Amino acid sequence: MIEADFPLLSLTIIVPLLGAVLAGSIRNTDLSKQVALFVAVLSLLLTICALILFDAGKNEFQLVERRAWIPILNIEYLIGIDGISVLFLPMTALLTIITMLASWNTVSHSARFHFSLLLALEGVSIGIFCALDTVLFFLFWELTLPPFFFLIGLWGIGSQRRSAAMKYTLFMLSGGVTLLLAIIVLATNHAIQSGGQIPADLSFSLPVLLETALPHDLQKLVFLLLLFGFAVKSPLVPLHTWLPTVAAEGPTHVVAILVGLKLGIYGILRFAMPLAPLATMEYSWILSVIGAFTLIYGALIALQQTNLRRLLAYASVSHVGLVMVGVASLNIQGFQGAIFQLLNFTLVASSLMLIAGFIQHRLGSTEAIHLGGLAKVMPKLTAFYFLFALASIGVPGTSGFPAELLMILGAISAHSVLGVAALSGAILSAAYMLSYTRRTFLGPIIHDDVKQVIDLQSREMILLLIPALLILALGFYPDYILKINQVASEEWLSRLTLTTH
Repeated sequence: MIEADFPLLSLTIIVPLLGAVLAGSIRNTDLSKQVALFVAVLSLLLTICALILFDAGKNEFQLVERRAWIPILNIEYLIGIDGISVLFLPMTALLTIITMLASWNTVSHSARFHFSLLLALEGVSIGIFCALDTVLFFLFWELTLPPFFFLIGLWGIGSQRRSAAMKYTLFMLSGGVTLLLAIIVLATNHAIQSGGQIPADLSFSLPVLLETALPHDLQKLVFLLLLFGFAVKSPLVPLHTWLPTVAAEGPTHVVAILVGLKLGIYGILRFAMPLAPLATMEYSWILSVIGAFTLIYGALIALQQTNLRRLLAYASVSHVGLVMVGVASLNIQGFQGAIFQLLNFTLVASSLMLIAGFIQHRLGSTEAIHLGGLAKVMPKLTAFYFLFALASIGVPGTSGFPAELLMILGAISAHSVLGVAALSGAILSAAYMLSYTRRTFLGPIIHDDVKQVIDLQSREMILLLIPALLILALGFYPDYILKINQVASEEWLSRLTLTTH
């Protein structure tokens, strides 16, 4: 590990958290919002600095910070980044800024609390990507629950928003139980393997646990516990039912964060698979089946949807399935494609959900029966929607193409059935996106409300322009992403393959 001379990563976590306290304590609502936006921009700059300082040619954790936290249990404040996690930091900060701008004029009550929660959520989410101590990771993981609970329950657009907030929280808590149990098993095993005593020789450090021998039976247990806990958050079928509910009842800018930050899949890549490599290889077929089923099931259900928010929720589920197919391929193409697609979610899936929010705010509905002919009255919004929709289905020239191509190639290389599933999912993805587009954006204008709707305003265009430019840039130059995680991806795969020989 390469330790940092300056606590840059700590600042990327602490600045949003302190900003949340500051923005919430300011009585003037307009000033509070401006302070929150300033803090979010400052946080983005800090994460960009971390990206600039990161050396993609090294396979070690970098910018590492280590402090004693709970010495009696050997729990540390240990953070750092590698090629897998580094890009998620600026993407998280960027998504926070975009969601702030999207909700700038739509939050009508308790705006100070709302923007404070967005900053707090940013801080703990960045903490998840940086944490190298499993207890610290679990702390950040659980701290995402209160912001989401209040954001969904207080500012949701549906009559059942409080029920949706409770459903989300209960699902996440159920997954958290298995995560904590797996963490305890790993720490206890380290004490046993080192010939020490409990609690004096417990270890919760991820780098230490990666080097600690884990018996085969325990690997199975740890892998399944972690897989369940992270699958709930991802979400993977059949643990996905909270997402369509939250998409229908919650505020769209908050749902944009949920579909944009796939913390569950990150957890599987960072913890479940490398900590239990033998179990991963043994159960890779389970990952393949779950991924393929999630991919096809989500796409087929999305094909039946008439509401854009629910369609995008099931599309998100389907795309998570494709990522799992890529990961389960256990080759460099599938893994790098999966990382690329996780970054794409931040740009593509979240932007589509924000567009759904703009339509909902103007017309009060995203049901296809209430729309029609939007392209005639909202050409600016339609142009952005088409770009993001094309990126979602992996059209060449967008960032979705290299990600999907790599995952499909990885799936075909691993097993022909996986390749067929990946290709089928891509075809179904185009079917449900283009079908809904034809019904709502094209054709004649049927309702008078649609004739009077206002197109995107300047602020809304700016916040959509940022991800749009990034989608095009990464579509034409994907090598930037691939170079950053190349070494880390090879190291990740070598850990799985070496343990089987």
